[in-house]
Amino acid sequence: MNRKISQIPSPALAGVVKEKTLNGAIAEIMNCTYDGADMIDLHLPYLETNDTESLRKIVKASRLPILALNYSSTSSEEERVASFLRAVDAGAAGIDMQGYTFHLPSKKDFCGEDKYSFTKGNPKEIVTDEKIIAKQYELIERVHSMGAEVLLSCHPGIPMTCNQVVELALFLEKRNPDIIKIVTKAETEDDLAESIRTMLLLKKEVKTPISYHASGYSGMLSRIVNPLLGGKIAFCIDRYKESSIMEQIDLKTAKAIVENTRKIVGDL
Repeated sequence: MNRKISQIPSPALAGVVKEKTLNGAIAEIMNCTYDGADMIDLHLPYLETNDTESLRKIVKASRLPILALNYSSTSSEEERVASFLRAVDAGAAGIDMQGYTFHLPSKKDFCGEDKYSFTKGNPKEIVTDEKIIAKQYELIERVHSMGAEVLLSCHPGIPMTCNQVVELALFLEKRNPDIIKIVTKAETEDDLAESIRTMLLLKKEVKTPISYHASGYSGMLSRIVNPLLGGKIAFCIDRYKESSIMEQIDLKTAKAIVENTRKIVGDL
């Protein structure tokens, strides 16, 4: 089995796991595995205990590579980074490092100098301060030195044009992540169409594997169409729960769509 997430054939189907207990997380990982997931998207803040030993038991129980993430808004940046490093030390294949890492105010508002196309409209999770970017680069290299990969994610929370998203992706690519993830917002069908056009251009212009879709009701279709068009990862739910993002497609449906599409067009 290939433990590198970046080398899983696209689109990789990620089973989202948000469980409180160790056994609950292991059980949900098994459900995702049997229902066709290629990787696991493990949300660390939901675990009641996420010390290194507990995480090591989860990793050991999984046949699939695990991407660890921590979107907690109550933890300090030091605590979030520490949770990433514990997960890597426990054997996680990679971490999801948010674009606002080391500058928490950027999680909710744009705080930098408005000099790029993608800084218009108060986008969230975007940092342009070179000192903060240097710290992010150092963290990425530290994770690499530990044998794991980094998905650098950014959720601007606003509609963005094709050119804005491509410029943002190229800007993030300079930090040397293994995968880039960008999630804009679709408020209309026109926004959805723009997101699909954007995915096609991202595939041509950005060397780093990229996962891109639009959130919101109008953007739901992009969660499966964009991975079929070259997006790296489709984030899926095996069983819907109170904590689930209801816009995410269910794993069995995503698996069937990908397999049937391959029957028609071959490798994606």
